[in-house]
Amino acid sequence: MWYQYYLHGERGYAGLAANREAFCRLLWSSWSPSWDFSDETFEKSAVSFANPDFVDVVTHSYRHRFGLVAGDPQYAEIENRLAARPPITVPTVILSGADDGVSSRRTDDAAVRGFTGPVQRQVLSGVGHNVPQEAPNAFAEAVLSLLKG
Repeated sequence: MWYQYYLHGERGYAGLAANREAFCRLLWSSWSPSWDFSDETFEKSAVSFANPDFVDVVTHSYRHRFGLVAGDPQYAEIENRLAARPPITVPTVILSGADDGVSSRRTDDAAVRGFTGPVQRQVLSGVGHNVPQEAPNAFAEAVLSLLKG
C-alpha cells in the first residue's frame, strides 16, 4: 500500500494532481488485478477526478487515517465513539474479493472480529476490491438478503 505513504507528503499531492487518471488507473489495476475493466467503465468514474476538490479530499483522507491531519470537528464525537470499536450488532454481510489487492488476505476470523450480531462473509472468486462494480449481482443479492432478513 505504497500509495498511502506517497500521498502523505507534498510530492504525492503534486503527483496525484498532475496524474489523476494514470494514478487512479494504476490503483484500480492493483486493487482488482483480475478485473478487465474497459476504458469506457474507467472514464465514467474518471470524470470525478476532475473535481477541483478531488486531490484535497483524497490526500486528506489518507493523511487523516494515519493521524497526520485533523478530522472535521463536527464529526469528532462520532469519530471518538467509533474509535472505541463498539460491537456491531446489526445483521451484516461482508463481501470480499478473492483477488482484492488491498484486503483479501484477511481470514474469516479476522474479518468478522467485532461483529456480535448475525454476520456472514462471502469470498468472491475472480473479484478484486471493487465488489459492487465487479460483481453487481452478488452485491445486490447481499443487500437484498439483509432487507428480507
